[in-house]
Amino acid sequence: MSSKLAQLQAIFREMDRALIAYSGGIDSTLVAKVAWDVLGDRAIAVTANSPSLMPEDFADAQSQAAVMGIRHKVVETHEMDNDNYTSNPVNRCYFCKSELHDTLRPLADELGYEYVVDGLNADDLQDYRPGIMAAKERGVRSPLAEVGITKLEVRELSQQLGLPWWDKPSQPCLSSRFPYGELITTEKLHRVGRAERYIRDLGYRNLRVRSDGDTARIELMPEEISGFVSKVDLPTLVNAFQGFGFMYVTLDLEGYKSGKLNRVLTEVSA
Repeated sequence: MSSKLAQLQAIFREMDRALIAYSGGIDSTLVAKVAWDVLGDRAIAVTANSPSLMPEDFADAQSQAAVMGIRHKVVETHEMDNDNYTSNPVNRCYFCKSELHDTLRPLADELGYEYVVDGLNADDLQDYRPGIMAAKERGVRSPLAEVGITKLEVRELSQQLGLPWWDKPSQPCLSSRFPYGELITTEKLHRVGRAERYIRDLGYRNLRVRSDGDTARIELMPEEISGFVSKVDLPTLVNAFQGFGFMYVTLDLEGYKSGKLNRVLTEVSA
């Protein structure tokens, strides 16, 4: 691991100045931490705020940046104004990342940062991530992927560097909770966000609430499902979810798996 960390540090020394696309997730936070350690004030972390980012995650990004000491800036992105995004096609993430980097690149130029850097890791290259192409088209660098650092290694390096959130669950944007083809609206994003916050407040960390029309589908870690059913006041939970705007509430018996909604892509191509 020390060798990969050294390679990561070397990339930033070569850059001299870097703007980090910083969501507050564990990947971009590690990138921001290493950039700060190497470059100091010549590194800046920029968070894009939009309805697809949970308020709690936005607050985490701010507090984590403050703990690290890196300069932090917030911009607004407007992917929700793009029908290509809200119609939720299979390449939705392409339009999201296009909006993000079409916002960050001019900012980097204005502030005098030659490089824009993201938190893409080596495992992400093995998944369906149309946003990767949007970033590449705009010259974005991905140091974690360049060095071959996996998600597990991101956590190991984060712990090694003393980041207290090294075991923070992955939290992609809320739009990832919708099956392809279902229209995404700000109201629906808020509905999903409130539902996930409700489950988090019950003490569950690794979870998703998938939205399928009027139905909320709760995904928990498989080993937590039986305890959830026996311990949680289900009528109260259903009432809460209906208050958020869902009509029906279900529990996915398979449990939480990242990228589950991409299965339809495999079925279509088969």
